[in-house]
Amino acid sequence: MTGWNIADVLETVAAEVPESVAVICGRRRLTWATLDARAERLAAYLADHGVQRQDKVVQYLRNCPQYIESMFAALKASLVPVNTNYRYRPAELVYLWRDAEARAVVFGSSFTETIEQMRDEVPDIRVWLWVDEGGGECPAWAEPYEQIATTPVPARSWARDGDDLVLLYTGGTTGMPKGVMWRQDDLFLVLGNAANGKYPDEADLGYARSRVAANGRRHLTAAPLMHGAGCFTCIPIMARGGGVVLLEKPSFDPVELLDTVERESVHSVSWVGDVFAAPVVEALSREPGRWRLGSWSVVTSGGVLFSDDLKQRLLGLVPGLLIADVYGSSEAVAAARSVSTGKGGTASPRVFTRTATVRVIREDGGDVEPGEVGMVAYGGRQPLGYYRDEAKTAASFQVIGGARFLLTGDFATVDAEGLITVLGRGSSCINTGGEKVFPEEVEEVLKQHPAVRDVVVVGLPDQRLGEQVAAVVEVTPGHQLDAVVLTAFARPVLAGYKLPRQVRVVEKVTRGPNGKVDYPAARAVFTGEEVPA
Repeated sequence: MTGWNIADVLETVAAEVPESVAVICGRRRLTWATLDARAERLAAYLADHGVQRQDKVVQYLRNCPQYIESMFAALKASLVPVNTNYRYRPAELVYLWRDAEARAVVFGSSFTETIEQMRDEVPDIRVWLWVDEGGGECPAWAEPYEQIATTPVPARSWARDGDDLVLLYTGGTTGMPKGVMWRQDDLFLVLGNAANGKYPDEADLGYARSRVAANGRRHLTAAPLMHGAGCFTCIPIMARGGGVVLLEKPSFDPVELLDTVERESVHSVSWVGDVFAAPVVEALSREPGRWRLGSWSVVTSGGVLFSDDLKQRLLGLVPGLLIADVYGSSEAVAAARSVSTGKGGTASPRVFTRTATVRVIREDGGDVEPGEVGMVAYGGRQPLGYYRDEAKTAASFQVIGGARFLLTGDFATVDAEGLITVLGRGSSCINTGGEKVFPEEVEEVLKQHPAVRDVVVVGLPDQRLGEQVAAVVEVTPGHQLDAVVLTAFARPVLAGYKLPRQVRVVEKVTRGPNGKVDYPAARAVFTGEEVPA
């Protein structure tokens, strides 16, 4: 065995605890034995229909058991799973699937019409598997997923190793989507050891077996599986015999989440910042005592701001809860985290201790002095680079002082004690009159105002300053807010040039299903430009 392979680990789990529950979605429950058998049939079908080792298999699905099954199937057959944002329009799908060199697509029935608008433009896709979401008929050009998953196949062996890839496409803040190439060996160790798996560098399935528990802990991912924040949190849970719990509704419903946590004795929940936390806190405050949440011990959050106020309120509403706020990206998975509890107060994920694998550097590659602004460089296990993009790979992954580091564009300072404070991403930095303003810093302050339910800060063109700071604000129900009040609130904390010069109140801040901001829509609030649906 040459390195950790995720399918090898999951098959070990299935053999060790076959009757434990692996996936729960509403009334549907899949044991580990059932999940393994269904994934095996899908893997065999793909291999028998011309999809070859390390070919790319697309998951074009909302959260559902089939997402996990088809990903497991791809990993089994030494194929490469490829996530797809289900909000993409036909032209964006064409770009992504061509870029990924996709050979198979597993898609939800609700996306049939979208695919039919662009299918002729991706002729290299050999296999289309149609997942019935509760309506319509399987088109003639596809095969019904369920029929394949329930048709027995002869047992076979697969050639797999730790160099097999997982390809995670990320849109980032600018530019076209790019595929982050992770070796499974690196990805498994980064995820598993961030979750205290203590896996050794050398692959050892005997050790993996020793970490498996019958009827292991249940983990609910509220974030979409199509994003790393949703999918990657499931892997270390499953590797130890736990069960992944999925919500049934296509859009987030906090009552459904709380009902599910209570009904299924969920231990941990992953979500993306305030966009998920705020509705949950509101539901708990509205109906105190409705839910018994004694099993709920951990919240993992990442990707966008999880404000201190909401953390404090949630910790007060769910006694004993621990909040792990993760700082990272698709390229720098679980780079750092902060832990907040009811006993110890709240902490920011943007402040963490410098380690041997994380540095803050100047343009010349040297370490910054205390108080000096530099770029964060992430060492240790990391992706191979960006799929079919040597230029972006060379720019982002650089050898510094003899070691390979990832430069994501995050800027930070380091204090005398070695604490790193991340200021924000350089690509979203606002240059106003020669001063740099990181939107995340301003958003974190504005979110502390009780009337602010959600906020996004952007830079707008300014003839005199180059750019000016502007804020789009969603107001908490029952409150009123204007620009003067908000600016006065922030003035004691923020330097004058960081204060918003324009504030627009909107009914709702536009975000994607992963909780991340739709920046074109935010800027359009001020410019009046039409944004494509």
